[in-house]
Amino acid sequence: MSVSERLDALYAIGGGPGANRLHGGPAEDEAHELAAGWMRDAGLRVEVDDAGNLLGRAGERDDVWVGSHLDSVPNGGLFDGALGVVAGIEAVARVGRGSVVAFRGEEVGCVGSRALCAAGGALPSAFLELHVEQGPVLADGGAALGVVTGIVGYARGELVVEGRAGHAGTTPMAGRDDALVRAAAEILRIRDVASVIDRAVATVGRLTVEPGGTNVIPGRVRLSIDARAPDAERLRELIAAIGLEPAQPTPPSAMSSELRDVLREEIESRGLPVVELPSGAGHDAGILAAAGVPSAMLFVRSLNGGVSHSPDELSSDEDVGLAVDVLTGALRRIAA
Repeated sequence: MSVSERLDALYAIGGGPGANRLHGGPAEDEAHELAAGWMRDAGLRVEVDDAGNLLGRAGERDDVWVGSHLDSVPNGGLFDGALGVVAGIEAVARVGRGSVVAFRGEEVGCVGSRALCAAGGALPSAFLELHVEQGPVLADGGAALGVVTGIVGYARGELVVEGRAGHAGTTPMAGRDDALVRAAAEILRIRDVASVIDRAVATVGRLTVEPGGTNVIPGRVRLSIDARAPDAERLRELIAAIGLEPAQPTPPSAMSSELRDVLREEIESRGLPVVELPSGAGHDAGILAAAGVPSAMLFVRSLNGGVSHSPDELSSDEDVGLAVDVLTGALRRIAA
C-alpha cells in the first residue's frame, strides 16, 4: 500500500466527518492494530510497551526512532499524526534500520511519550518526527518542507470572573454586575497582552457560565486559557501579563542542531529551498527533547490556509512524497 492509501485507511476508522480516533477509545486501538499489521508486512519486529506505544524495529541500529501518533481530535484531519507514522513505516522499511513508533494520546497531552520518558527505560539515541505544519508559513513562503527550530512552551489554566446574579427581566441595565460582560473584557485584555509579546499567542477556548440560565444574569464565569511562547522568558512574561496560575507549564524544547543539519542537507540535496521555523503546536518530539533525546522535526507544507484539526486539512501528494524521501535519507545517515 502507498502512503496515501494507508492514510485513507486510518482516516476511515471511527467514522466521519473527519478523523475520529480519540485517545483511549476503540478507534485508537483499531488504528494501532492496523499499523502493527503494516509493520509486520514490512518485516519489522513489532513491540508494544507498557503505555501502549507501538514500535516496529528493523536491523541492528533500531535505537534511531521515527514516528508520531495515531490518535486524533474529534473531526480531525487526514494527515495530523498519522502521516508521521505511515511515513516512518515506509522509511524504516526502505532503510532496513531504525524503528518506527506510534505514540499513544498525543492530542491529550502526549500521554504515551511522557510515559515512555518517565518509565526510566531505554530511550532512543535520536528521534525524527515528520508532521504537517498546521499553519500557513511554508505555503506563504513557497516552500514544500520546513525544518523545525524548536517547539513552543505552553501553560494552561483558568481565570474566574465574579459578578452578581440577578433576574434578567427585572434588573435595570444600569444596576447590573454581569460576570459575562466582565469576562468579555478579560478576553479582549488577554488578546491584547499576547499581541505585544513577539510570537506569543493566547486563547480562551471555553467559558463556563454560572448559574447558566437563559433568564439569569451571569454571576460567575470560568475562562480556560491556553498561553504559548517560543522561549522560557517570553512564556514567563505572557503568564505574568495574563495573571495566569498554571498547574505545570510545559517549557519550550529546542531541536537538535546536528539533526537539523542533516534534515537541511537532505532538503538542499534535492534542490529545494530550506525554511526554518518554530512549531506553535506541541508534539511528541518536544517531550523526548526535554528528556534529553536529540530530536528534530520535518514539516510538510499545509494547504487550505494552513488549517488543521479539521477535515479541511490538506497537503499535496507531491509534498508528502518529498517529505518521505527526506525522512528516509536522514534516517539512512543517522542510523548508519
